[in-house]
Amino acid sequence: MFGEVDYVNQVLSTLFEAIGRALPGIMAGLAIFVAFLIAASLVRRIFDRLARGVEEHRRPLVGLAAQTARYVIITAGLITALGTMGIDVSALIAGLGLTGFALGYACRDALSNLLAGVLIILYQPFKPGQTITVSGKTGRVESVNFRYTELSAEGKTVLVPNSSVFGSVIIVEEACSDA
Repeated sequence: MFGEVDYVNQVLSTLFEAIGRALPGIMAGLAIFVAFLIAASLVRRIFDRLARGVEEHRRPLVGLAAQTARYVIITAGLITALGTMGIDVSALIAGLGLTGFALGYACRDALSNLLAGVLIILYQPFKPGQTITVSGKTGRVESVNFRYTELSAEGKTVLVPNSSVFGSVIIVEEACSDA
C-alpha cells in the first residue's frame, strides 16, 4: 500500500515539475496570441475607417480585405504562439499548405468567381443602372457581388457568374442613370 502511495507521489511530483518547466512557455505563447488578437482588432478598425472614405460600391472590397487580413493575422498568431509554447509547428504549416491547395482546387469555380468579382468591382467596366449584354444575356445591372452580376430583364432576375462576365465581351448599351 505504501508502494502505491510513493508511486502516486512520484508521478504527481514529475507532473508538477513538467508543468513548472512548461508554464513560462505557455504563458509567453498565450501573451503572443493575445497580442496578435489585439493586432487583428486594430487592423479591422483601420479597414472600417478606410471603408468610410471609399465609394459605396467598393466597400465590399475593403470588407473582404479586412476579413482576409484578420484571418491571416490570427492564423499567424496561433502558429507563432504554438511555436513559442514548444510545439513543433512544421507539420502544422505543411498541413495548412496542403489543405489550402486542396481547398483551392476543390473550390476553383467559386474562387474564380470571387476574383472576377473583385476585378469587376475594381475596374468598373459597367455600373449599376447601366444596361449591358454579356454572355448572351441583356439586362439592367442591379448589383455586382463576389459571386454574381445581377441583371434584371423583362421582370426577371438573371444571375451571371462573374467569371463568365470577366471573360466575355461586354456591351454597355446606355449610360449610368445614378448609382
